[in-house]
Amino acid sequence: MRSLYFLLPGTNGKYVCGGLFAELKTMELARQVCAATVVTYEQREPQTLFLDDVLQQDNRDAIFVVSWGFHVPKLVKKLARKAVIYHAHSAGYGFRLPSGVPILTVSRNTMGYWGQQCPSSPIFWLPNQISPEFSDRGQPRDIDVLVQVRKSSQYLLQQLVPALKPHCHVVLLDHFVEDLAGLFNRSKIYLYDTAEYWAQYKVSEGFGLPPMEAMACGCQVFSSVNGALADYLDPGFNCQSIGTYSTQYDADRLLAALKTPASHPLSEGFLAPYREDKIVVRLQHILTTVNHFFDHAETQAADVPSLSSQRIWQLRLQRLYQKVAQKMGGNP
Repeated sequence: MRSLYFLLPGTNGKYVCGGLFAELKTMELARQVCAATVVTYEQREPQTLFLDDVLQQDNRDAIFVVSWGFHVPKLVKKLARKAVIYHAHSAGYGFRLPSGVPILTVSRNTMGYWGQQCPSSPIFWLPNQISPEFSDRGQPRDIDVLVQVRKSSQYLLQQLVPALKPHCHVVLLDHFVEDLAGLFNRSKIYLYDTAEYWAQYKVSEGFGLPPMEAMACGCQVFSSVNGALADYLDPGFNCQSIGTYSTQYDADRLLAALKTPASHPLSEGFLAPYREDKIVVRLQHILTTVNHFFDHAETQAADVPSLSSQRIWQLRLQRLYQKVAQKMGGNP
C-alpha cells in the first residue's frame, strides 16, 4: 500500500475553513489504512513537509492527494508522472483531469458531476465523516434558532432573522467555536441557506456538513437544498426548506416548529455511512483498488477516449454530418 501525501496550501491562518478540517479528518481516517501525512505547498510551517522539498526526494511509493479547488489543475501539472488522487469536495470548477487521476468524491452529487466531466477516470464515493461528538445529548435547549453568518444568504440575514427576533431567541454565529456540537445541542432549530453564496462563485455545495451535524445533534433543520445537500435532505420529512416564497411563510413555519418536536427524528442508521467505522472500511477498499490501478498504469497507457471539449465538438459535428447525409439521401 502506497503512502499518502495530503497536499494543502497551509493548515492555519487564512486557510482555516470547513474544507480544511474535513480534509484533515480524512487524513486521520486514512492513517488507519496506510501511512499518511500533510504536505503544504504555499505556506511553510514548522514540523510539516513542504511540497518543493518532497519533490526533491524519492517518492515513487507515494500518492499525492490534491483537494483545494482552484489549485488542482496547477498541482496536477506540477505532479505530472506522479501518482495523484483528486479528493473532490465540490463541483463546477470548470477543469477536467486526465484519466490517470482517480477521483474520490464526498457526495453523490459531486460524483455525478465528475462522472460526466471525466467518465474515463476511476471515480469513487467517500463521504465526509460525522464525528462522534455530533450526537443528541438530550440536554435542555436554550437557543431557539441558530444561524451561522458565513455563507448565509442576504435574505436570511436581512429579512428572515429580523422577522424572527421579536418572537424567539435567535443566535447569530459569526466566529469560530471549538465545540460546535455543544452549540447544536443547545439549539432547537438550525438555519442554513447557501444557494446564493455558491452561485456567486459558480461552484456547488460539495457536501454541506453543518446541516447533517446539526441533525445528528437533534436540531430541526431549515435549509436550502442546493448541490450535495440534496444527497440527504428531504424537505417535509427530515428537514424543511427555507427561502420559500415569502418571509412570512418561512417565519410561520419556523415558529410553528418551535412548538412541535420533529415528527421524524433522525435514526442512527441514517448516519451510519458517515461514521468512522463505515468510512474506514470503504476507504480501505478504495485505496486497495487505487493502488492496483496505479500498478496497472505504470505498464499500460490509457486508450479510452476522454470527454474533452475538442472531442465533444467532434461528436457534435459527426452527428450534424450524419443528419445532413440522411436528408440528402432521402432518408426520413
